[in-house]
Amino acid sequence: MGSGSGFSAPFEDFRLPTSLLSDTLWDIAKAEVEKRENNEGDRDGLECWERSLFFIGNKNGGKTTIILRCLDRDEIPKPTLALEYTFGRRAKGHNTPKDIANFWELGGGTSLLDLIPIPITTANIRTFAIVLVLDLSKPNELWPTTENLLQVTRKHVDRVITKLGQTNPKAATEIKQKIWNNLPKDHPDRELIDPFPIPLVIIGSKYDMFHFTSKSEAVLLKTRALINHLAFGFDRSKSMSVDQNKPLFIPAGMDSLSQIGPPPAADSDIGKLHAQTPMDLWKKVFEKAFPPKNIGVFKEVKDPAQDPQYAEYEVDAMRGQKNQELEQYKRNASKTWKEMDFDS
Repeated sequence: MGSGSGFSAPFEDFRLPTSLLSDTLWDIAKAEVEKRENNEGDRDGLECWERSLFFIGNKNGGKTTIILRCLDRDEIPKPTLALEYTFGRRAKGHNTPKDIANFWELGGGTSLLDLIPIPITTANIRTFAIVLVLDLSKPNELWPTTENLLQVTRKHVDRVITKLGQTNPKAATEIKQKIWNNLPKDHPDRELIDPFPIPLVIIGSKYDMFHFTSKSEAVLLKTRALINHLAFGFDRSKSMSVDQNKPLFIPAGMDSLSQIGPPPAADSDIGKLHAQTPMDLWKKVFEKAFPPKNIGVFKEVKDPAQDPQYAEYEVDAMRGQKNQELEQYKRNASKTWKEMDFDS
């Protein structure tokens, strides 16, 4: 993506402003960058805009399917290897530049946490959003998947915002303030909330497995509209659904602990859990009903060829054959060496 401006006046009529005559090219470039950064939130709608979305979540949870659907791509989803990237372009109207959306996707569930920092930088943090896709058909993995992915992501995002604040404190402050603006000032849980520092969407996938019907087109359309809002700045849906017997759709700041109610557990049991916060209480009750499953948090693999995540039958079979041949060669060579009479 690039943008620029030009002038059509004859060359001999061009004059540098007096204020710039004593500046070096570096000073001019620095001033231009600072001007763009300060004006980034005041775009007129005609200028090209670029945003980034990072999809994380359960392995085989449907992240790729959501991305393809939002980009109108009729493709068969393929397993995501490590960290993958694609992009989409879309115009908001006729004769307007197309906005660009960068789509990043982390594969392997929680096994590749060390790759999370790669897409998130000071250059894009102001227009970055996280999409956490959780596989509802695997309830025993829900809480550990959420916890591991969001803890690592938040830690890096905080570092990036701190680094941005060293060069552009105004931008760093605006990021934090923007998140709090989503929460009404009179929200009853305001004192208990520590919001995620950048936009975060949580999507529960494979809901149709519980609904016992074909995939609901209405749910898919809502998901697509939400992603388009984050990716291309389209109007955000104002709909809301809190009926537990239907797909939930709750915008940030529109629910509360009193509306959610207490966890489904007897008062006597709740008292024995020794929870410090409402979130901690919900976690303990949830994990009692769905004991957390080992989800394979990242461990260093000395030989990537042995990583089952990248298994390919034909390649692995050929590699196995060559390994056997190598071992046989070593054994034969060893016998030959033992028979040799080396000079002392």
